Amino acid sequence: MVDKDTAERAVYLKHNGHNCCQAVTAALGGETTLPGDVLMPLSAGFCAGMGNMQATCGALIGAVMIAGLRTDGKGTLSCAKKISESFKKRCGALHCADLKGAYTGKVICPCDDCVRNAVLAYGEVMNGA
Repeated sequence: MVDKDTAERAVYLKHNGHNCCQAVTAALGGETTLPGDVLMPLSAGFCAGMGNMQATCGALIGAVMIAGLRTDGKGTLSCAKKISESFKKRCGALHCADLKGAYTGKVICPCDDCVRNAVLAYGEVMNGA
């Protein structure tokens, strides 16, 4: 079961060599059959809004990636929508630049909270699935 401890593990991983997407996929890796040595390079390029802060938060991408693996691609779109909605409610936005205040100078949600909230949003949607 994904819970607050899983979310805090993801934050720990974020501070110990993982980018946002990798921290989430590593913390949620037990939800899949893929080993970490596959998940880490697979999720490596999805940080900082896919490298330029213009796209979806990498932490959210990681949560949706794990949902896709967990559902074997069946019904994943619905899960992704629900996870994204929960994440946006928790964080205030979906795009990295918006979350980090790239244009406004006002950070809406720090990376640690994005990582934490991505895991919690995943758990909210997928714990009963």
